[in-house]
Amino acid sequence: MDARRAATIPASGKIAGDAVGVDRRGRPMRDLRISITDRCNFRCTYCMPKTVFGRDYPFLPREKLLSFEEIARIARIFVAQGISKIRLTGGEPLLRRNIERLIEMLASIPGLELTLTTNGSLLSKKARSLRDAGLQRVTVSLDALDDPTFRKMNDVDFPVAQVLEGIAAAEAAGLAPIKINMVVKRGTNDHAILPMARYFRAAGANAGHIVRFIEYMDVGSSNGWKLDEVMPSAEVVNLISAEFPLIASDPNYLGEVAERWRYRDGGGEIGVISSVTQAFCANCTRVRLSTDGSLYTCLFAQRGHDLRGLLRGGQSDAVIGDALAALWSRRSDNYSELRTAQTTELSTELKKIEMSYIGG
Repeated sequence: MDARRAATIPASGKIAGDAVGVDRRGRPMRDLRISITDRCNFRCTYCMPKTVFGRDYPFLPREKLLSFEEIARIARIFVAQGISKIRLTGGEPLLRRNIERLIEMLASIPGLELTLTTNGSLLSKKARSLRDAGLQRVTVSLDALDDPTFRKMNDVDFPVAQVLEGIAAAEAAGLAPIKINMVVKRGTNDHAILPMARYFRAAGANAGHIVRFIEYMDVGSSNGWKLDEVMPSAEVVNLISAEFPLIASDPNYLGEVAERWRYRDGGGEIGVISSVTQAFCANCTRVRLSTDGSLYTCLFAQRGHDLRGLLRGGQSDAVIGDALAALWSRRSDNYSELRTAQTTELSTELKKIEMSYIGG
Protein backbone atom coordinates (compact mmCIF):
# COMPACT_ATOMS: atom_id res chain seq x y z
CA MET A 1 0.00 0.00 0.00
CA ASP A 2 1.13 3.52 -0.68
CA ALA A 3 1.04 6.18 2.02
CA ARG A 4 -2.18 8.02 1.19
CA ARG A 5 -2.89 10.31 4.11
CA ALA A 6 -3.59 13.98 4.71
CA ALA A 7 -3.46 16.46 7.54
CA THR A 8 -6.20 18.98 8.21
CA ILE A 9 -5.78 22.45 6.72
CA PRO A 10 -6.72 25.08 9.32
CA ALA A 11 -9.31 27.49 7.92
CA SER A 12 -7.87 30.30 9.99
CA GLY A 13 -6.65 32.77 7.41
CA LYS A 14 -3.17 34.06 6.60
CA ILE A 15 -0.38 33.86 9.10
CA ALA A 16 0.68 37.21 10.51
CA GLY A 17 4.16 38.23 9.40
CA ASP A 18 4.38 35.76 6.51
CA ALA A 19 4.73 37.07 2.96
CA VAL A 20 1.57 36.48 0.94
CA GLY A 21 2.14 34.82 -2.43
CA VAL A 22 5.59 33.33 -1.83
CA ASP A 23 6.89 30.51 0.35
CA ARG A 24 9.78 30.64 2.83
CA ARG A 25 12.29 30.45 -0.01
CA GLY A 26 10.65 33.24 -2.00
CA ARG A 27 9.00 30.92 -4.54
CA PRO A 28 5.62 32.03 -5.94
CA MET A 29 2.73 29.62 -6.48
CA ARG A 30 2.14 29.50 -10.23
CA ASP A 31 1.48 25.92 -11.42
CA LEU A 32 -1.28 23.60 -10.21
CA ARG A 33 -1.34 19.92 -11.11
CA ILE A 34 -4.67 18.20 -10.57
CA SER A 35 -4.84 14.39 -10.51
CA ILE A 36 -8.38 13.50 -11.57
CA THR A 37 -8.06 9.71 -11.19
CA ASP A 38 -5.74 7.33 -9.37
CA ARG A 39 -6.36 4.62 -11.98
CA CYS A 40 -4.26 3.84 -15.05
CA ASN A 41 -4.42 1.26 -17.83
CA PHE A 42 -0.60 0.96 -17.88
CA ARG A 43 1.61 -0.59 -15.20
CA CYS A 44 4.89 1.19 -15.87
CA THR A 45 7.49 -0.25 -13.53
CA TYR A 46 8.76 3.17 -12.40
CA CYS A 47 5.27 4.41 -11.51
CA MET A 48 2.63 1.71 -10.90
CA PRO A 49 4.39 -1.68 -10.73
CA LYS A 50 2.13 -4.72 -10.79
CA THR A 51 3.69 -5.99 -7.57
CA VAL A 52 1.89 -3.16 -5.75
CA PHE A 53 -0.91 -2.08 -8.10
CA GLY A 54 -2.29 -5.53 -8.86
CA ARG A 55 -5.82 -6.74 -9.52
CA ASP A 56 -6.80 -6.39 -5.85
CA TYR A 57 -5.36 -2.92 -5.28
CA PRO A 58 -7.93 -0.72 -3.44
CA PHE A 59 -8.34 2.26 -5.74
CA LEU A 60 -10.40 5.15 -4.42
CA PRO A 61 -14.20 4.75 -4.47
CA ARG A 62 -16.20 7.28 -6.47
CA GLU A 63 -17.54 9.15 -3.44
CA LYS A 64 -14.00 10.04 -2.34
CA LEU A 65 -13.07 11.61 -5.66
CA LEU A 66 -13.44 15.34 -6.11
CA SER A 67 -16.38 16.10 -8.38
CA PHE A 68 -15.93 18.24 -11.48
CA GLU A 69 -17.77 21.04 -9.72
CA GLU A 70 -15.40 20.84 -6.74
CA ILE A 71 -12.36 20.81 -9.03
CA ALA A 72 -13.62 23.84 -10.95
CA ARG A 73 -14.35 25.70 -7.73
CA ILE A 74 -10.93 25.07 -6.22
CA ALA A 75 -9.29 25.96 -9.56
CA ARG A 76 -10.89 29.42 -9.42
CA ILE A 77 -9.72 29.85 -5.83
CA PHE A 78 -6.19 28.89 -6.81
CA VAL A 79 -6.23 31.31 -9.75
CA ALA A 80 -7.17 34.08 -7.31
CA GLN A 81 -4.05 33.10 -5.32
CA GLY A 82 -1.75 33.45 -8.35
CA ILE A 83 -2.03 30.16 -10.24
CA SER A 84 -1.77 30.78 -14.01
CA LYS A 85 -1.39 27.21 -15.32
CA ILE A 86 -3.29 24.01 -14.58
CA ARG A 87 -2.24 20.57 -15.79
CA LEU A 88 -4.66 17.64 -15.55
CA THR A 89 -2.93 14.40 -14.64
CA GLY A 90 -3.63 10.99 -13.11
CA GLY A 91 -3.16 8.08 -13.12
CA GLU A 92 -4.34 8.29 -16.69
CA PRO A 93 -6.68 11.31 -16.86
CA LEU A 94 -8.45 10.19 -20.03
CA LEU A 95 -9.93 7.30 -18.05
CA ARG A 96 -12.07 9.79 -16.10
CA ARG A 97 -15.55 9.67 -17.62
CA ASN A 98 -16.77 12.84 -19.33
CA ILE A 99 -13.45 14.61 -18.87
CA GLU A 100 -14.47 16.99 -21.66
CA ARG A 101 -17.07 18.51 -19.35
CA LEU A 102 -14.40 19.28 -16.75
CA ILE A 103 -12.18 20.84 -19.40
CA GLU A 104 -15.04 23.08 -20.52
CA MET A 105 -15.52 24.25 -16.93
CA LEU A 106 -11.83 25.00 -16.45
CA ALA A 107 -11.40 26.59 -19.88
CA SER A 108 -13.97 29.22 -18.91
CA ILE A 109 -11.61 30.62 -16.25
CA PRO A 110 -10.05 33.80 -17.71
CA GLY A 111 -6.28 33.93 -18.25
CA LEU A 112 -5.66 30.28 -17.42
CA GLU A 113 -3.30 28.00 -19.38
CA LEU A 114 -4.88 24.53 -19.47
CA THR A 115 -2.86 21.43 -20.35
CA LEU A 116 -3.01 17.67 -19.85
CA THR A 117 -0.53 14.80 -19.52
CA THR A 118 -1.50 11.38 -20.89
CA ASN A 119 0.04 8.03 -21.78
CA GLY A 120 -1.55 8.48 -25.21
CA SER A 121 -3.45 5.20 -25.27
CA LEU A 122 -6.86 6.88 -25.72
CA LEU A 123 -5.67 10.07 -27.38
CA SER A 124 -6.51 9.14 -30.97
CA LYS A 125 -10.18 8.83 -29.95
CA LYS A 126 -10.34 11.91 -27.75
CA ALA A 127 -7.96 14.52 -29.19
CA ARG A 128 -10.59 16.40 -31.17
CA SER A 129 -13.19 16.46 -28.39
CA LEU A 130 -10.54 17.61 -25.89
CA ARG A 131 -9.56 20.50 -28.14
CA ASP A 132 -13.17 21.41 -28.81
CA ALA A 133 -13.77 21.50 -25.05
CA GLY A 134 -10.98 24.06 -24.60
CA LEU A 135 -7.81 22.08 -23.86
CA GLN A 136 -4.79 24.01 -25.16
CA ARG A 137 -1.86 21.59 -25.11
CA VAL A 138 -1.03 17.99 -24.39
CA THR A 139 2.05 16.14 -23.11
CA VAL A 140 2.43 12.46 -23.99
CA SER A 141 4.49 9.98 -21.98
CA LEU A 142 6.44 7.71 -24.35
CA ASP A 143 9.43 5.73 -23.08
CA ALA A 144 10.59 4.07 -26.32
CA LEU A 145 9.78 3.83 -30.01
CA ASP A 146 10.68 0.17 -30.53
CA ASP A 147 7.73 -2.03 -29.67
CA PRO A 148 9.47 -4.66 -27.49
CA THR A 149 10.96 -2.02 -25.18
CA PHE A 150 7.76 0.02 -25.01
CA ARG A 151 5.64 -3.05 -24.19
CA LYS A 152 8.12 -4.01 -21.49
CA MET A 153 8.02 -0.52 -19.98
CA ASN A 154 4.21 -0.24 -19.87
CA ASP A 155 3.96 -3.89 -18.72
CA VAL A 156 0.50 -4.41 -20.23
CA ASP A 157 1.68 -5.31 -23.74
CA PHE A 158 0.35 -2.07 -25.24
CA PRO A 159 1.70 -1.32 -28.76
CA VAL A 160 3.65 1.86 -29.43
CA ALA A 161 1.85 2.39 -32.75
CA GLN A 162 -1.38 3.35 -30.98
CA VAL A 163 0.41 6.04 -28.95
CA LEU A 164 1.95 7.45 -32.13
CA GLU A 165 -1.54 7.54 -33.66
CA GLY A 166 -2.66 9.53 -30.64
CA ILE A 167 0.17 12.03 -31.07
CA ALA A 168 -0.75 12.48 -34.74
CA ALA A 169 -4.40 13.01 -33.79
CA ALA A 170 -3.43 15.59 -31.16
CA GLU A 171 -1.40 17.51 -33.72
CA ALA A 172 -4.24 17.40 -36.23
CA ALA A 173 -6.61 18.70 -33.56
CA GLY A 174 -4.34 21.65 -32.78
CA LEU A 175 -3.09 20.55 -29.34
CA ALA A 176 0.38 21.90 -30.02
CA PRO A 177 3.21 22.23 -29.34
CA ILE A 178 3.15 18.60 -28.24
CA LYS A 179 5.68 17.55 -25.63
CA ILE A 180 6.90 13.95 -25.42
CA ASN A 181 8.15 12.81 -22.01
CA MET A 182 10.60 9.90 -21.90
CA VAL A 183 11.71 8.54 -18.53
CA VAL A 184 15.23 7.20 -19.01
CA LYS A 185 16.17 4.16 -16.93
CA ARG A 186 19.74 2.96 -17.43
CA GLY A 187 19.90 -0.62 -18.65
CA THR A 188 16.21 -0.64 -19.61
CA ASN A 189 15.53 1.97 -22.30
CA ASP A 190 18.66 4.13 -22.58
CA HIS A 191 19.29 2.55 -25.99
CA ALA A 192 16.08 4.28 -27.16
CA ILE A 193 17.35 7.84 -26.60
CA LEU A 194 18.86 8.46 -30.02
CA PRO A 195 15.99 6.86 -31.97
CA MET A 196 13.59 9.11 -30.03
CA ALA A 197 15.63 12.22 -30.82
CA ARG A 198 15.89 11.28 -34.50
CA TYR A 199 12.17 10.58 -34.87
CA PHE A 200 10.94 13.81 -33.32
CA ARG A 201 13.36 16.24 -34.93
CA ALA A 202 11.67 18.94 -37.00
CA ALA A 203 10.85 17.03 -40.16
CA GLY A 204 7.57 16.06 -41.79
CA ALA A 205 4.71 14.98 -39.56
CA ASN A 206 6.72 15.39 -36.36
CA ALA A 207 7.65 19.05 -36.84
CA GLY A 208 7.46 21.09 -33.66
CA HIS A 209 7.24 18.23 -31.18
CA ILE A 210 9.56 18.58 -28.17
CA VAL A 211 11.06 15.48 -26.54
CA ARG A 212 11.99 15.80 -22.87
CA PHE A 213 14.29 13.20 -21.35
CA ILE A 214 13.56 12.69 -17.63
CA GLU A 215 15.95 11.22 -15.10
CA TYR A 216 14.50 8.14 -13.39
CA MET A 217 13.30 9.49 -10.03
CA ASP A 218 12.58 8.04 -6.59
CA VAL A 219 8.95 9.14 -6.58
CA GLY A 220 6.86 7.12 -4.14
CA SER A 221 8.15 4.02 -2.40
CA SER A 222 7.12 1.13 -4.64
CA ASN A 223 9.27 1.39 -7.78
CA GLY A 224 12.49 -0.09 -6.36
CA TRP A 225 14.51 3.01 -7.29
CA LYS A 226 18.29 2.65 -7.38
CA LEU A 227 20.79 5.42 -8.01
CA ASP A 228 22.82 3.32 -10.46
CA GLU A 229 19.76 3.09 -12.74
CA VAL A 230 19.73 6.88 -13.15
CA MET A 231 21.26 8.14 -16.39
CA PRO A 232 22.30 11.75 -15.76
CA SER A 233 20.86 14.31 -18.14
CA ALA A 234 24.39 15.47 -18.97
CA GLU A 235 25.03 12.05 -20.53
CA VAL A 236 21.82 12.29 -22.53
CA VAL A 237 22.76 15.72 -23.88
CA ASN A 238 26.27 14.55 -24.79
CA LEU A 239 24.91 11.45 -26.51
CA ILE A 240 22.47 13.39 -28.68
CA SER A 241 24.87 16.27 -29.32
CA ALA A 242 27.47 13.87 -30.72
CA GLU A 243 25.08 13.16 -33.61
CA PHE A 244 23.06 16.38 -33.67
CA PRO A 245 25.01 19.28 -32.12
CA LEU A 246 23.02 21.11 -29.44
CA ILE A 247 23.09 24.65 -28.05
CA ALA A 248 21.74 25.59 -24.64
CA SER A 249 18.61 27.78 -24.64
CA ASP A 250 17.16 30.09 -22.02
CA PRO A 251 14.11 28.92 -20.03
CA ASN A 252 10.70 30.03 -21.24
CA TYR A 253 9.58 31.13 -17.77
CA LEU A 254 10.51 31.15 -14.09
CA GLY A 255 10.16 27.69 -12.58
CA GLU A 256 10.47 25.74 -15.85
CA VAL A 257 11.82 22.36 -14.78
CA ALA A 258 13.13 21.29 -18.18
CA GLU A 259 16.54 22.55 -19.26
CA ARG A 260 16.18 23.50 -22.92
CA TRP A 261 18.57 22.61 -25.75
CA ARG A 262 18.06 23.45 -29.41
CA TYR A 263 19.58 21.76 -32.43
CA ARG A 264 22.31 23.87 -34.00
CA ASP A 265 20.96 23.17 -37.48
CA GLY A 266 17.51 24.52 -36.61
CA GLY A 267 15.87 21.11 -36.25
CA GLY A 268 13.85 22.03 -33.16
CA GLU A 269 14.68 21.44 -29.51
CA ILE A 270 14.81 18.90 -26.71
CA GLY A 271 14.55 19.22 -22.95
CA VAL A 272 16.11 17.37 -20.03
CA ILE A 273 14.63 17.15 -16.54
CA SER A 274 17.33 16.50 -13.95
CA SER A 275 15.63 16.17 -10.59
CA VAL A 276 18.27 13.72 -9.33
CA THR A 277 21.56 15.20 -10.54
CA GLN A 278 20.66 18.91 -10.80
CA ALA A 279 17.95 19.71 -8.29
CA PHE A 280 15.68 22.60 -9.27
CA CYS A 281 13.96 23.04 -5.91
CA ALA A 282 15.05 26.68 -5.70
CA ASN A 283 12.70 27.67 -8.54
CA CYS A 284 9.83 25.20 -7.99
CA THR A 285 6.44 26.92 -8.29
CA ARG A 286 4.25 23.79 -8.32
CA VAL A 287 1.49 22.63 -6.04
CA ARG A 288 -0.40 19.36 -6.48
CA LEU A 289 -3.99 18.32 -5.80
CA SER A 290 -4.65 14.60 -5.48
CA THR A 291 -7.67 12.72 -6.74
CA ASP A 292 -9.40 12.84 -3.36
CA GLY A 293 -8.60 16.47 -2.63
CA SER A 294 -5.36 16.29 -0.68
CA LEU A 295 -2.93 19.13 -1.34
CA TYR A 296 0.80 18.44 -1.75
CA THR A 297 3.50 21.08 -1.91
CA CYS A 298 6.17 18.69 -3.25
CA LEU A 299 6.24 15.73 -5.65
CA PHE A 300 8.23 13.82 -3.03
CA ALA A 301 5.91 14.61 -0.12
CA GLN A 302 5.23 12.23 2.74
CA ARG A 303 1.95 13.81 3.70
CA GLY A 304 -0.78 15.93 2.14
CA HIS A 305 -3.27 18.46 3.48
CA ASP A 306 -7.03 17.81 3.44
CA LEU A 307 -8.48 20.39 1.08
CA ARG A 308 -11.60 18.30 0.43
CA GLY A 309 -12.58 18.76 4.06
CA LEU A 310 -12.73 22.52 3.55
CA LEU A 311 -14.58 22.22 0.25
CA ARG A 312 -17.27 19.98 1.72
CA GLY A 313 -17.32 21.65 5.13
CA GLY A 314 -19.20 24.76 4.08
CA GLN A 315 -16.21 27.12 4.04
CA SER A 316 -16.36 30.16 1.76
CA ASP A 317 -14.00 30.72 -1.17
CA ALA A 318 -12.33 33.55 0.76
CA VAL A 319 -11.64 31.35 3.77
CA ILE A 320 -10.29 28.53 1.62
CA GLY A 321 -8.11 30.99 -0.31
CA ASP A 322 -6.66 32.35 2.91
CA ALA A 323 -5.94 28.79 4.09
CA LEU A 324 -4.11 28.03 0.82
CA ALA A 325 -2.06 31.21 1.13
CA ALA A 326 -1.14 30.32 4.70
CA LEU A 327 -0.14 26.79 3.70
CA TRP A 328 2.03 28.03 0.83
CA SER A 329 3.68 30.67 3.01
CA ARG A 330 4.89 27.86 5.32
CA ARG A 331 6.36 25.84 2.46
CA SER A 332 10.08 25.09 2.56
CA ASP A 333 10.27 21.82 0.54
CA ASN A 334 13.62 20.97 -1.03
CA TYR A 335 13.69 17.16 -1.15
CA SER A 336 15.80 16.84 -4.30
CA GLU A 337 18.53 19.05 -2.84
CA LEU A 338 18.60 16.93 0.31
CA ARG A 339 18.54 13.65 -1.61
CA THR A 340 21.39 14.83 -3.83
CA ALA A 341 23.46 15.61 -0.76
CA GLN A 342 22.64 12.34 1.02
CA THR A 343 22.69 10.02 -2.04
CA THR A 344 20.16 7.20 -1.61
CA GLU A 345 19.74 7.25 2.17
CA LEU A 346 16.92 9.78 2.21
CA SER A 347 15.03 7.93 -0.52
CA THR A 348 15.02 4.61 1.31
CA GLU A 349 14.17 6.07 4.71
CA LEU A 350 11.08 8.09 3.73
CA LYS A 351 7.63 6.71 2.90
CA LYS A 352 6.60 9.00 0.04
CA ILE A 353 3.28 9.40 -1.75
CA GLU A 354 3.04 7.46 -5.02
CA MET A 355 3.27 9.46 -8.25
CA SER A 356 0.07 7.91 -9.63
CA TYR A 357 -1.81 9.51 -6.74
CA ILE A 358 -0.61 13.10 -7.18
CA GLY A 359 0.52 13.24 -10.81
CA GLY A 360 4.03 13.49 -12.25
